[in-house]
Amino acid sequence: MLHICVGFQLLMCQLDRSDLNTPRENQMDEKSILQIYEKNIIPLYEYVSRRCGGDRSLAEDVTQEAWLRAVVNWRRKGIPEEPVAWLKTVARNLLLNYFRRVKPVSLDSLPAGWEPGRFDDGFETDSPDTAILINKAMALLKPAQAHLLEAFHFEGMKVSEIAATLGISERGVEGRLRRSRISLRRHLETFLKPDGVKT
Repeated sequence: MLHICVGFQLLMCQLDRSDLNTPRENQMDEKSILQIYEKNIIPLYEYVSRRCGGDRSLAEDVTQEAWLRAVVNWRRKGIPEEPVAWLKTVARNLLLNYFRRVKPVSLDSLPAGWEPGRFDDGFETDSPDTAILINKAMALLKPAQAHLLEAFHFEGMKVSEIAATLGISERGVEGRLRRSRISLRRHLETFLKPDGVKT
């Protein structure tokens, strides 16, 4: 976490120099940014790290990049109503882009006895390799399916909460969850074919 704080301080110094040509009325003051940072850095880092499977370096990089984009964007367009939601969306997109570029995991690199669907507690995976595999498969899902699985499995929302948010019945949410899991499993099975090559 120290790396993120130091990175944020360096970012602020760099942006202060780049703002010399920006009209004063469009500049956000450092105090506002620092307050938002202090309030949201831990929830953002937790959100990102749960999706990185223990890869601390990746979690820190994504968190820093999300903040960089926030500060640049917010100085031009103003602070959004829900800064943490904006940050999580940016972080999620950064992770999706990262996992789309990662090569498929070979069966040889997985621990003996590993099977798709075996998780420690339903929220975090037990290895970075497993997280990479799952996130790569999640990136291939339709956005609605990925959001639904994230809400239920990563954020711990109840079916009733998701139903209220989406404006559909609980049974409808359960059906969508089932279909989303089937799609995710198909992508995982494709990645786990011999030699880890997707066909």
